[in-house]
Amino acid sequence: MPKLVIDGKEIEFKQGQTIIQAAKDNGITIPHFCWHESLSVSGNCRVCLVEIEKMPKLAIACSTTAADGMVVHTASEKALGARNAVMEFLLINHPLDCPICDEAGECKLQDYAYSHSVGESRFVEEKNHKDKRVPLGPYVMFDGDRCISCSRCIRFCDEIAKDPELTFVKRGDRVTIVTFPGEELDNPYSLNVTDICPVGALTNRDFRFKARVWDMSANKTICQGCSRGCNIELWVRNNQVLRITPRLNEEVNSFWMCDHGRINTFKFINAEDRVDGPQLRKEGALAKVEWEEAYNFAASELKKFSKNEIAFIGSPFATLEDNYLFAKFASSLGSKNIDFIRHTDSSFEDDILRKEDLTPNSLGAEAVGIKPGKDGLNLEGIIKGIKEKKIKALYLIEDDIVAAYPELEEYLANLDLLIVHATNFNKTTNYADVIFPAATYAEKNGTVVNFQGRVQRLKPAVSTVETDRAIDGMSMSRLDKFGTQYDKWAQGAKYDAKSTWKIIAALSNVLGNKVKFNLAEEVFNEISKSINSFSGLDYDVIGELGAKSKLQTSEKIVNA
Repeated sequence: MPKLVIDGKEIEFKQGQTIIQAAKDNGITIPHFCWHESLSVSGNCRVCLVEIEKMPKLAIACSTTAADGMVVHTASEKALGARNAVMEFLLINHPLDCPICDEAGECKLQDYAYSHSVGESRFVEEKNHKDKRVPLGPYVMFDGDRCISCSRCIRFCDEIAKDPELTFVKRGDRVTIVTFPGEELDNPYSLNVTDICPVGALTNRDFRFKARVWDMSANKTICQGCSRGCNIELWVRNNQVLRITPRLNEEVNSFWMCDHGRINTFKFINAEDRVDGPQLRKEGALAKVEWEEAYNFAASELKKFSKNEIAFIGSPFATLEDNYLFAKFASSLGSKNIDFIRHTDSSFEDDILRKEDLTPNSLGAEAVGIKPGKDGLNLEGIIKGIKEKKIKALYLIEDDIVAAYPELEEYLANLDLLIVHATNFNKTTNYADVIFPAATYAEKNGTVVNFQGRVQRLKPAVSTVETDRAIDGMSMSRLDKFGTQYDKWAQGAKYDAKSTWKIIAALSNVLGNKVKFNLAEEVFNEISKSINSFSGLDYDVIGELGAKSKLQTSEKIVNA
């Protein structure tokens, strides 16, 4: 491979790489604003100026192609002087918004002003003022005087979102960004511009002024918006999720995620309609009870029905571990009537990230046994059986069958028993005899399988009552098994909820079918040993970026 020297260090590079790419691949940081490895090169900011031997002028590292034998200096007197001058120029009209700017704490301009600027300005005239608080679209706010004209947002819309909506207007120190006439920044990926904006010019209207980055913990998990399974970080303060940002995984979502996943997949976690504690229907109304009472009632009622009178509906929103134990539970009662609800929308899918399957784990649910056994009823048969009163008891986890099939609502009241696991009260829980409060994806460990057959980890970001109790008695080495930063959590959780697999395990034990699992990891280990599609996998192998299973994947999720 060809080689070049950067600051006295000889490194190899791939033919065609620029200096900044070669440096990054070898752990050498060259400061930059406008360059982004997934966007075209624009060379706007000039912060990446470097000195190259035998070249008469400084060159920008982002667009200068590396050459064999090239000698580059990023910290020479000439390069540092130019970098300081560029930083002084960028800061001339920049407002002193840091105390009120959402980008504070994760702002490259702040970082570079500290590490690459002279620390003072010779500019004594009044700063040039531009429009502030300009809504560019439903989710993005623009503060023009913070903008350094890097053009990242423009290039993102043109090249990644495939929807040109932004452009520069005016010239010199009056240059600013606007949407094209009659346009809004409303493409399905618009909020990605707030991630790649190196300053606080573009901010998330939904998150604006809610928290500072140093007040939150960032917890790695998987988006629940569709079967893509974008890698994300949940940002939490005071046990409440405040925002979602994409996490780099080139095998799944690269640097990006859609606005739907970012805005619509976390607010239910702290919503007013959360199910807080087990609920039993008494004298026609739901009443909160203790866990043991709910387990005992559900177990005694389930014993009253024959295997053909009971149906089970799993969930593509639940984890592999949840669905696996749910399928085993149905089998232990002799029922083969088991399936799950497909949630699809062909209009949602595009050729960037979004998939028509609106659930994170439909492929995994079927793989671990959420499908009818021989002579068992599928979803269509279960619905028909409820209408014909042949199905007298229904056990449903983490879904809303009434929302999916509104015509079924009038028949649910005729069931002799309806048991539901739910994170939030919904149309189906209105008819439930027993409601077990299920932990959300942000409150539990587990795994999901995306449309590619990639197994990916969910990790808890906020605590439940059960988590708080566990934390009180655990050493830090023990807490590490949970795979998240418990020391950053604020204890005192609002909701008494448990992972579905834990509820099923406890209920199985009441029925006399002993299930001995203490961790989601132990459930997955049994899955990997008993189901060939997951053989060889464990939580360590899956890691933070996921691992391919042996599942036969399909782009389409076909209704049963």
